[in-house]
Amino acid sequence: MHSSNHRLREMEQHHPLLTAGGDVESGSLAAGVMVDGAHTDHSTGNRTVWFIQDSCGMVCAGITWFLVLYAEFVVNFVMLMPAKNFWYSLLNGATFNSLAVLALASHLRTMLSDPGAVPKGNATKEYMERLQLKPGEVIYKCPKCCSIKPERAHHCSICKRCIRKMDHHCPWVNNCVGEKNQRFFVLFTMYIALISAHALGLSGMHFFTCIKVQWNECSDFSPGVSVLLLIFLCLEAILFLTFTAVMFGTQIHSICNDETEIERLKNEKPTWERRTRWNGMKAVFGGPPSVLWCNPFTGLRLHRLALLNQARRPGSEFSV
Repeated sequence: MHSSNHRLREMEQHHPLLTAGGDVESGSLAAGVMVDGAHTDHSTGNRTVWFIQDSCGMVCAGITWFLVLYAEFVVNFVMLMPAKNFWYSLLNGATFNSLAVLALASHLRTMLSDPGAVPKGNATKEYMERLQLKPGEVIYKCPKCCSIKPERAHHCSICKRCIRKMDHHCPWVNNCVGEKNQRFFVLFTMYIALISAHALGLSGMHFFTCIKVQWNECSDFSPGVSVLLLIFLCLEAILFLTFTAVMFGTQIHSICNDETEIERLKNEKPTWERRTRWNGMKAVFGGPPSVLWCNPFTGLRLHRLALLNQARRPGSEFSV
């Protein structure tokens, strides 16, 4: 589609993760659109709570919660509560449970946060006329969701949206990791790695202690059940620690280099001015370094969660 003021190019993405299309629908999430550096806010007047209705993602997210809660059960009821040292149980219990709560909160914030979705169906003649583009200025249209595509945005076939600074789609959080929720994903990987390392340390201490005394004195469970529970916990902790530590390092590297995983895999040459390492960290985590960087509850408005109890519209997210 051409006009006297600008050119509109349809641009396909050829990354293997970005192949399926999505239907265009009105009433999409309120979001900003970046066109050659100009930011404009567009709101449909509807408030929405972001949730991807993907069966694989929901199963993976449920498995994640089950495994974290399983670790909590084993640490608390198999290892800490039967321990004879009160302060050992109290300090380790408070530390492990606090980290587990932060990990699950980070998971929820990643899953239920808009990752930076571009409004659907905004590539209309009327909307483009309102942009007041300069003569000859080129903008890109996504043919899959019929939206004006900002720089560094990619289309996700699972979310069925174009996502600003999309890093990847993670089934374990049932969401894309993008411009607006990357911080929570980094915190999720960090806290899961910490509780995994803590669980491994506690398991080693428990085995060492129980070898010196009778197993019946170490736990309220039978020796066979205790051993099976601890072995499964150790295997889970090793897998989680390896995976999340690698993901945490990859995410920090991407933030410091101002390059998403998709851009790195596609070997895209940067057409944007890259941020310095500290500026990249501050842009993702918000503001100068502080303990708030590690707080997944920052910016949470509890009254918005009440919107989940209202009407639900078919599509890839809940809306009210």
